[in-house]
Parts: sequence; C-alpha cells; structure tokens
Amino acid sequence: MIEVRTSKIDDGEFNRGVFATEPIAKGTMFHAAPVIPYPNEQHEHIEKTLLADYMFSYGENHTALLLGYGMLFNHSYKPNAYYELNFDNHTVEFYAYGDIAADDEIYINYGGEVDSEDAIWFEDKNASE
Repeated sequence: MIEVRTSKIDDGEFNRGVFATEPIAKGTMFHAAPVIPYPNEQHEHIEKTLLADYMFSYGENHTALLLGYGMLFNHSYKPNAYYELNFDNHTVEFYAYGDIAADDEIYINYGGEVDSEDAIWFEDKNASE
C-alpha cells in the first residue's frame, strides 16, 4: 500500500518520502510502525547524532525510534495523514486524513496534531504546499 521513493522535497541529504502505491481511503490505517521507546533523560545522547531529527515523542516520559516507514514521512502543515500512538501494541499507527491517491506522497504534521501550526525545528521546505 506504501513504499519509499524519491521525494520532491530537497532536504539536501536523503530526498526520501513515503508514497501511496494504491488509493487509500480517508480513515484507513495504512501503516503501524513498531517503536523502540527510551526514557527522555537518555535523549541527550541521541541529540548528538543525526537520529535526533527522526525521533517521536512517545508519551510524557519517553521518546521513540520508529521502525518500518515511520521515520520517513515528510512534514506538511497541510498533511494528508495523521498518526496515533498505540501504547498497548508499542506502535505508531498512520491513518489517511483524507483520500490519498496512488502515487501521492504521504505527509504528516510534525507538530503532532493535523492542524498544528507550531514551528518545527528545521526549515520547512514544504511550506508552500
């Protein structure tokens, strides 16, 4: 249902994003990324690496490394997907916010909520979307 391809967003490093390989209907969960959580106080070690930009808040006291496609979704303030934390399954679940067409890149809002306008920690190269 999804795959990694070259993104039109040029971040200067990887240019990767997640794309729909078939139409995805609004509300459909299309990916459950397993997580490796760790206590927030350990994050100071991760902050010294490139991985810091890819971590997700995971509850009040933890941060998480997402596996699968979880770390490869690009940001947009007008996302076509959202995510929910599933603590029982230790996953982050990704859902279609609206209908997503085949070949569309899938975006989430790094602010956590679909309608968040909070500033993110890097230059938003997708701001004109």
